[in-house]
Amino acid sequence: QVQLVESGGGLVQAGASLRLSCAASGRTFGTYAIGWFRQAPGKERDFVAAITWRTGSTNYADSVKGRFTISRDNAKNTVYLQMNSLKPEDTAVYYCALQKGMEYNYWGQGTQVTVSS
Repeated sequence: QVQLVESGGGLVQAGASLRLSCAASGRTFGTYAIGWFRQAPGKERDFVAAITWRTGSTNYADSVKGRFTISRDNAKNTVYLQMNSLKPEDTAVYYCALQKGMEYNYWGQGTQVTVSS
């Protein structure tokens, strides 16, 4: 089994920054990538960013390009999401997920990010 624990969410004003962390533990061997997703009230869960575990290759949703940065610390089995220039529309529950094979198989419990205008 794999466990993912997110942290770092909170309430901030528009224009502020937050850094989310996703700590992975358990059977992480064979991880292809870890991604961040978010779900706003009444909306579907959307992709935010992802990073491949071995090479560090990154991918971002258009809505966060230039503002968010995903990074990893392999020694700590942790992935970070640095979020700058936050907007009210970034308000959501943020989830990290671990991909083995073709799908994201494991999910964290989520952390709330609220951006006030």
